[in-house]
Amino acid sequence: MQNMLTIISNALCRITGRNVGAQTVSELLIDLSEYVNVTSPAAPALAQTQRQPPKPPPVSARASAAELVSTPTDQLDRPGARVVVSRSFADFTPQATFDIKKCDVHRLEEGPPVKAELTREQGLQYYRIMQTVRRMELKADQLYKQKIIRGFCHLYDGQEACAAGIEASINPSDHLITAYRAHGYTYTRGVAVKEILAELTGRKGGVAKGKGGSMHMYAPHFYGGNGIVGAQVPLGAGIALACQYQGNNQVCVTLYGDGAANQGQIFESFNMAALWKLPCIFICENNKYGMGTSVERASASTDYYKRGDFIPGIRVDGMDVLCVREATKFAADHCRAGKGPIVMELQTYRYHGHSMSDPGVSYRTREEIQEVRSKSDPITLLKERMLSNNMASVEEFKEIDVAIRKEVEEAAQFATSDPEPPLEELCNHIFSNDQPLEVRGTHRWSMLKSVS
Repeated sequence: MQNMLTIISNALCRITGRNVGAQTVSELLIDLSEYVNVTSPAAPALAQTQRQPPKPPPVSARASAAELVSTPTDQLDRPGARVVVSRSFADFTPQATFDIKKCDVHRLEEGPPVKAELTREQGLQYYRIMQTVRRMELKADQLYKQKIIRGFCHLYDGQEACAAGIEASINPSDHLITAYRAHGYTYTRGVAVKEILAELTGRKGGVAKGKGGSMHMYAPHFYGGNGIVGAQVPLGAGIALACQYQGNNQVCVTLYGDGAANQGQIFESFNMAALWKLPCIFICENNKYGMGTSVERASASTDYYKRGDFIPGIRVDGMDVLCVREATKFAADHCRAGKGPIVMELQTYRYHGHSMSDPGVSYRTREEIQEVRSKSDPITLLKERMLSNNMASVEEFKEIDVAIRKEVEEAAQFATSDPEPPLEELCNHIFSNDQPLEVRGTHRWSMLKSVS
């Protein structure tokens, strides 16, 4: 015991620069008290208080020594006392610069930067967003298997860096339209988790009043959620045309998958956007498989970022939220400068099958999925970057995870207990009108009303 006290005392001396010569456990704890917080298993209330940090204050606001340490003297000599290092927000690195993967470019003299700055607040925000989408999609998987969610359901887990990175680099007033794998973008565009899950279960409190389902969710400046493969791309070009016509300096992010990349309507949209120099960012989310067909078997050329021909393009690591953010910023600046459209290819990966009816392992191996999870998971990548640069602690991430799990569980409870929309609301919101319109039902004697 004496040798152990000597070793710990010497280590504390080196760390603090103070002369420490503790002879007993109590003396050692007193020497440590300026730098550590002491709790015991018998003090759950204190531990709980320490596990609930408020939103990070400005980095310049440093805590006093008294705030960093709370050492009740009656706990110092309790059997089983544990020494837990206490850290303030001022202990963390407020900002760091990271090397990111260089983008491949097409018809551009230079591409997005190869370094990205990240503040602590931004990193925690991106982590919360991606982890919330991940937990929400896993809960949707569970509800579907319980037959509470029915019909089409395309999950987004694995691709969270795309949605988080894009939203971090555009303005709330900019526009976004995507395909049927839309849950993540519905969340990043401002819709609450409980409204998304309630829409999946067909409840009145859903974002589309329970009548849209998985593929048809909407929010201000977010146009879905579109079930027809590739059909959203001409709509996105039209939204960009409206931005140009109104002269509001806004852009439209138009997303589609690698499975839709060979659609003729996409090339027609490219052509019009190039001719009219529309402020449109065409983004192909290349998750390697169109339904059950690999990109190599479906496309003669898998360089989707070059598909715009005379439209500039960039290929981006879609599993890195910082790469996606910097590339989308670059693309948005390109469009706002009046240079016309740009094509982005985000190389990403989905962990689930194409939809819930697809187990996802008949055309790829479980080992392939696991390898991507272990080497390229977007949430793990961001977390490890922040931990290795002292931008957050393991405990802080655990607290965020617990809060997110609670939020998703409460949302699921709402989504399973909220009532279904009544029959009299079936035809509402079909037309945009001031006065109610009569709509014929399944036969001419059945009349319903449509209220906008």
